[in-house]
Amino acid sequence: MKLATYKDGTRDGQLVVVSRDLSTAHYATGIATRMQQALDDWGFIAPQLQDLYETLNNGKARHAFPFDPALCMAPLPRAYQRLTGNAYANHAALLGEGEGDLVMHQAASDALMGANDHVVCANENLGVDFSAEIAVITGDVPVGASADDALESIRLVMLSNAITLRNVTHNVQSHPAVSFSPVAVTLDELGDAWDNGSVHLTVQVAWNGRKVGMCDAGTDMTHHFGQLVAHASKTRALRAGTVVNSGTVSNAGFEKNGKTEWPKGYSCIAEKRAMETALDGKATTEYMKFADTVRIDAKGKDGQSVFGAIEQELSPLSA
Repeated sequence: MKLATYKDGTRDGQLVVVSRDLSTAHYATGIATRMQQALDDWGFIAPQLQDLYETLNNGKARHAFPFDPALCMAPLPRAYQRLTGNAYANHAALLGEGEGDLVMHQAASDALMGANDHVVCANENLGVDFSAEIAVITGDVPVGASADDALESIRLVMLSNAITLRNVTHNVQSHPAVSFSPVAVTLDELGDAWDNGSVHLTVQVAWNGRKVGMCDAGTDMTHHFGQLVAHASKTRALRAGTVVNSGTVSNAGFEKNGKTEWPKGYSCIAEKRAMETALDGKATTEYMKFADTVRIDAKGKDGQSVFGAIEQELSPLSA
C-alpha cells in the first residue's frame, strides 16, 4: 500500500491512504490518524489500511478525493531518530571518503520536510547540494538484530533529498534539511524491485529541468538496508518510526579510451565536481543558487511514479 501525510496545521498531519497510481486518496480516520500511530501498532492497523487501500484502488471508497502532492508533509513528519549511512562505495570513493566501509551517522529528525517544501538557506554561497537517496522506516528493532531480522523490521520505503552545505565544515551545521517523497510504500508494492534489502529502481534526478542522474539504486548498493539497520542496532534498540537513509545513490563508472566515464550521471553535485576533477584536474560545476530547482523521482516498469516526485526550490530566508 501507499501512505502519505496531509498538512492540517499540526506537526504530525493527517494520515491518508493513496491509490497505486497516485491519483486519489482517502483519510485513514477511524483506523489511524497519524503515521506514527500506525507504526506503533503495525500488526493491528496495517491490515485495516490495506483493506482501505484495496477499496480505493477498486474505485469503491466513498470519500476518496484527488491526491495532491503539494499538500503532503513528509510521510513521517517527525521521527524519534534518523540515521544515514554510506551504502554506496562508489560515492565514498569519488569523494575520497574511504573504501566503502559501513559508516552511519545520527541525523536531525525533528522536522522532516515534504516533497514540495522549499529548501530555505541563509546564504547561497554555503555550497548547497542536493542528494538523491532511498530511505526506509522501521518497526521496532531489538538490540543486536541480524541483517535478516533487520530486513523483517522494515515497514516502508521512500525517496529522499538530503541537503548538504558543502562549504560548512561543522557536521551538525552542514546538514540543515532533509525531505521525502509524497508517499511511502510497503515492500510488496515494489514487487521484484525489492531484492534482498535493495531497491532496483532508476532514481531520476533533474536539476533546473535538465536530467543529470539516472542511477540504479540497487546495482551498486554495497551495504543493503538489512545491513544498515543491523549496524545501527548493534548496541541499542531502535523504536518503530526510525528512519534510515541510504546516502547518495551512486553507480560506478567505467574506463573508455583511458578515461573514466559515468554514463548514468550523478545524484549530488559533489559527485559531478569529483568527476570533473578526475577528468580535467579541477571542478567547474557550481553548487545550487537561489531559485534553482531539483526534481527526484523513480518509476516502475509501468512507467508510473512509484513514490511521487520530490520537487523543490532553493529559497533565501524571508526578510
